[in-house]
Amino acid sequence: MPISSRWQITIPPVTLPTYLFTSATDPLPEKSAFINAADPSHFLTFSQFRLYSQRLAAGLIKNGLKPGDRVLLFSGNNLFFPVVLVGVIMAGGIFTGANPGFVERELVYQLRDCGAKFLMCGKDGLGIGLKAAEEAGLGRERVFGFDDEEFGGSREVAQGGVRSWWELLESEEVGKRFQWNEGVDPKETVCCLNYSSGTTGQPKGVMITHYNYVANAVQYTHSRELLADIEERNKKAKWLCFVPLYHAMGQTIFCTIAPKRGIPVYIMKKFDFKGMLEAVQKYKITVLSMVPPVVVMLVKSPLTKQYDLSSVTDMGSGAAPLSGEVIEAAEKLWPNGRVKLLQGWGMTEATCSVLSPDPRLDLLPNTVGELNANCRGKIVNPETLEEVKQGERGEIWVQAPNIMKGYWNKPEATKETIVNSPDGRWLRTGDIAYVDSQNNFYIVDRMKELIKVKGNQVAPAELEALLLEHPGIADAAVIGVTIGDGEVPRAYVVRSGDGNVTAEEVTKWVEERTTRFKWLKGGVIFLEAIPKNPSGKILRKVLRDRAKEDISRNVIKARL
Repeated sequence: MPISSRWQITIPPVTLPTYLFTSATDPLPEKSAFINAADPSHFLTFSQFRLYSQRLAAGLIKNGLKPGDRVLLFSGNNLFFPVVLVGVIMAGGIFTGANPGFVERELVYQLRDCGAKFLMCGKDGLGIGLKAAEEAGLGRERVFGFDDEEFGGSREVAQGGVRSWWELLESEEVGKRFQWNEGVDPKETVCCLNYSSGTTGQPKGVMITHYNYVANAVQYTHSRELLADIEERNKKAKWLCFVPLYHAMGQTIFCTIAPKRGIPVYIMKKFDFKGMLEAVQKYKITVLSMVPPVVVMLVKSPLTKQYDLSSVTDMGSGAAPLSGEVIEAAEKLWPNGRVKLLQGWGMTEATCSVLSPDPRLDLLPNTVGELNANCRGKIVNPETLEEVKQGERGEIWVQAPNIMKGYWNKPEATKETIVNSPDGRWLRTGDIAYVDSQNNFYIVDRMKELIKVKGNQVAPAELEALLLEHPGIADAAVIGVTIGDGEVPRAYVVRSGDGNVTAEEVTKWVEERTTRFKWLKGGVIFLEAIPKNPSGKILRKVLRDRAKEDISRNVIKARL
């Protein structure tokens, strides 16, 4: 039997701008909504956030944007990033963000795949953006430089002879009169294309509707509002955004949920661990929304204890599983268990969040919680497609109002991922998990990343968590490598500060704590850094490609 959430709540059937602002003219607070963490004198109030979005929406339409047209933003974090996101959506367009670290080939792929009608590029990426636009057949007149030069800078023509995005903005008077279209069907109208990480193939554009976004924001907020003192917490709340805003997590939490709840967000242009600690201390940040690599740094870095983090009341982590030991170590940074680190789980195809722990309960640290409100889930044997028993491992299938409409222009991929059955429309997540007697979920690993050792399944995440318990290891990744006629685990390891741990010590550490088929028979390789995407997911394909080259090279040497 599928598991149903304990909660059923009302999801307003409105567009995202209406959810955020109620209307184009309702009074909004003149308090700060978004603040530049590097210079807090640069900020946008809630009313400015709406007005700038309206001005951009009106300007895009004036410059030829039609309903459903895609606008691609190729930029790092910026005070005006939320304005572009919401402004495009207000105009009836579809927003899509690209990783600012993309090379030309990667940006060309996304431009072509989404069929972007406009491209906005941050200063650092404008050169790549212009080349990619030319390759993708997008005229230079549709390319704009993007910055936050409202504050003391110049609005001259951007480098490369393209216009600044400021030229798209209509006047304040026009902006105040702009009304977005509330007549569209929020359940069917796509407002955002967030591209899947592409860790298992070419990235796919995930079609997120207005209703998906609103539903997930309401679900996420509901799980936090279970706390008895939530109103008091909200009054004092200050959030710090260092995750990329082109990503689903950044958009949902910081561009949607925070402004809806009236919580100020300090935006870092890019992640820097020391800068994060400085911001927490300087601005008395109360909530840290993190990805696993940041949590590991928090636990392992000697810098952590040099800063006053006493203002923090809540921590959250997502994107990949954390071990119970790392979570416990993070919580010990504050006295008497005052701050909990809650792990959630979600995916781009579910807008952002699906599972959240009940913050009132004392749960096992490695759980990712239970189903959000209005969600159903089940654990399915991926080979037989039959539900498994409680406690048994299988693939998570989810049914929820925040599940994507489908993949952009990829009907076959959509059919492989969305299953329409007599009991509803299910998203196959590709994640392996099990459920306990209280319907709390525990993530094991990605289905495609399990290592098969002589018929036994080895979860890389389990070995990575074990490796991170070693005091001499700062970070780790595990993949399967084929040696002879079978697959075995190989560890890639980043040494911590002292840099003395040896491959033999790492091997022994694992062998003393696991059964034989989990041993690192593929070897231990030391790296300066583990390759990861901006949301913290390990880029295992990069490691697999490296391993193939290494093994091939060794085979050739042996033959010679």
